[in-house]
Amino acid sequence: MDYVKALSDFVSIDTSVPPGNNYRQSMEYLAPLFQQTGMETQLVDIPPEHAEGRTGRTNLICHRRDKGKPRLIFYGHADVVPAADWDAFSPRFTDGKIYGRGSADMKGGIVALLGGLEAVRDRSLKYDVSVAVTTDEELSQASQLRYIADFLTPVEGSHVFCLDDSFGSVSVAGLGALHLEIVVKGKSVHSGLSHLGVNAIENSIPLLQALLRLKKKVVTRQSRIATHPDTGLSRMVARLNINKIEGGLKVNIVPDRCAISVDRRLIPEEDMEEAEKEIIGCLTSVRGVDWEIGHTVKIPALPPTEGPMVDQLAEVIREVTGSTGKFGEMGSGDLSNIVVNDWKGESFGLGVIRPECNIHGNDEFVYLKDMEALAEIIARFLV
Repeated sequence: MDYVKALSDFVSIDTSVPPGNNYRQSMEYLAPLFQQTGMETQLVDIPPEHAEGRTGRTNLICHRRDKGKPRLIFYGHADVVPAADWDAFSPRFTDGKIYGRGSADMKGGIVALLGGLEAVRDRSLKYDVSVAVTTDEELSQASQLRYIADFLTPVEGSHVFCLDDSFGSVSVAGLGALHLEIVVKGKSVHSGLSHLGVNAIENSIPLLQALLRLKKKVVTRQSRIATHPDTGLSRMVARLNINKIEGGLKVNIVPDRCAISVDRRLIPEEDMEEAEKEIIGCLTSVRGVDWEIGHTVKIPALPPTEGPMVDQLAEVIREVTGSTGKFGEMGSGDLSNIVVNDWKGESFGLGVIRPECNIHGNDEFVYLKDMEALAEIIARFLV
């Protein structure tokens, strides 16, 4: 496997979401590579009603079936977050690192899987294996995951190996996520007649201040579940971040709308309804501002995965890298909730992400050595 070429070609396909273009092109690139590892492949077009109305969503399903053995499904996603102010889709390789949007999160993990499967193409596997390469993980994909379950049957009681995780240890838990859009309403007028209007941007300031006061309280909450020392944290920590503000049409128009996007991350010990109630109470405490809740996304946190397969993977990681562990991730996703609650299975993970890889930031990169090591770990785990 030429990891540098495969990942460079994959990264050069701009699958940033929004808008979510080029998904089929990316899956058509991957399909023959999976076929070369001895897997059967199928492109699955997701109906808009199973993708929150979005069109052009194509997933890739691959199989190397051996019915009667434990069911193992590898999971990855081809979409990436948008990029700005750097040449994110012209990958470069230097000093053992491959730079480009999605190199670590998480196209590098998919290419490493290809390397691992290639290494055991002619060997008997311990598992009944399938692969799902999905879309819209960086938005929301719960409905898509439910739709592709029919193409992965049986999913009940399956073990799902998530490649969208950190390198060097087994990821056994993740944060829950509550995304709220808070829409502040006003009245637009000419800026010279501002006394006749209501400035939605200015009225959003006391709401922002209240949310920042709540943030100081939220970030003191720590889980009992440890997270990897490379994060600079000892345990999983709750989060509240104001990550996007939109408002205004022109400098001389009083804005009638301002949208605030809040990203609340929950440790497994927290309750989603209580977290939402806490934010609403915080906003309600601010008097004299007209606001409403817009688009909302909820992904509950789950207790950590435990079991012999997790222990086995942790041991294989130790054999290959010299160190190991079982930790909670400081990230979130729809996958674990679907696997545990819908499929009655278990989800755990290992990928190529390190804190210094700067995923979601400029100059994201992945270490070539980590891709090679992940491929070896997958190969050993399978046989």
